[in-house]
Amino acid sequence: MSELPACPQCDCQWTYEDGALLVCPECAHEWSPEAVAAADDNETGNNETGKVWRDANGAELADGDTVTVIKDLKIKGTSQVVKVGTKVKNIRLVVGDHDIDCRIEGVGQMGLKTEFVKKA
Repeated sequence: MSELPACPQCDCQWTYEDGALLVCPECAHEWSPEAVAAADDNETGNNETGKVWRDANGAELADGDTVTVIKDLKIKGTSQVVKVGTKVKNIRLVVGDHDIDCRIEGVGQMGLKTEFVKKA
């Protein structure tokens, strides 16, 4: 049995073939596997997945950018806080629950979400 791709709309793993199309049983989305492959080839973005990261103001972020924290952020497991206005240099964008991997002076390595930063 061949492995079918997940639904591109809802990420359901139980897709099935119906003639030349693939169908999602959860959201009823129908698509052609060739059309998805062609769209992936044409997609533009700033990484291999094609995802575009934007800061709290909507500005596009890229690896190596400098950002500023726009809200006091408590660090889980400690009593430390990353204060408003803290500059974070040389960010690295990643796919996951936190979009930015960075090193903050006085704090160390941590992950940030793009909704709490603005491009400097």
